[in-house]
Amino acid sequence: MERLQKRIAESGITSRRKAEELIINGKVKVNGQIVTELGTKVSKKDQIEVNNQLITKENKEYYLLNKPRGVVTTTKDEKERKTVVDFIPTNARIYPVGRLDYDTTGVLLLTNDGEFANILMHPNNEIDKVYMAKLNGIIKGEQINQLKNGVVIDEEVTVRASKVKLKKTDPKTNTCMVQITIHEGKNHQVKKMFEKVGFEVLKLKREKEGIFDLKDLQSGEFRKLTPKEISRVYSLAKNK
Repeated sequence: MERLQKRIAESGITSRRKAEELIINGKVKVNGQIVTELGTKVSKKDQIEVNNQLITKENKEYYLLNKPRGVVTTTKDEKERKTVVDFIPTNARIYPVGRLDYDTTGVLLLTNDGEFANILMHPNNEIDKVYMAKLNGIIKGEQINQLKNGVVIDEEVTVRASKVKLKKTDPKTNTCMVQITIHEGKNHQVKKMFEKVGFEVLKLKREKEGIFDLKDLQSGEFRKLTPKEISRVYSLAKNK
């Protein structure tokens, strides 16, 4: 027996967090009956439907993409823009782990393994997300300390940078390059954080997420994750 949300995540259609939302919202049936209790246990014999579609277990796939600018981080786009999934030649129902803005580039993981995605996204695991930002202006120590101590975004959410490093300044163009490390992954978080201390982000690239970096991947290129990399991510959950 296992939890219903875990079984849904293992089917590859969504992450465990999203599966929990679907259960609460009455979108899940077990043996034809709507179930809204998150603690529900199911066996291998139970038939599970999500949005009236019977789920089946599929082979897990894991990819690392160097996301280009001008691409949306979703599986489908109503405006018919190119999505990150379009770069991966697979029939599996993969989806992005977290998101990057339309104009943000860099490390993006995609999978159909909901447990794997949940480990990377859960804030308790404190996965480092390292970004390089080009700012309109030159940041000072006072503003760097503000980012480390915490700033309020979206009117009520306090977020902190785990690390902030000024990497390069250009007085002629009045710009600078700053490396910032965060653990959360809230909507437009890095841009909003810099905006709070008085800077506009002109360019943003995610250089690293956990153990994953771009290495030799050019913009738009991808690779499959190795079994060792997948095991290392799972070990993060076991060590908590």
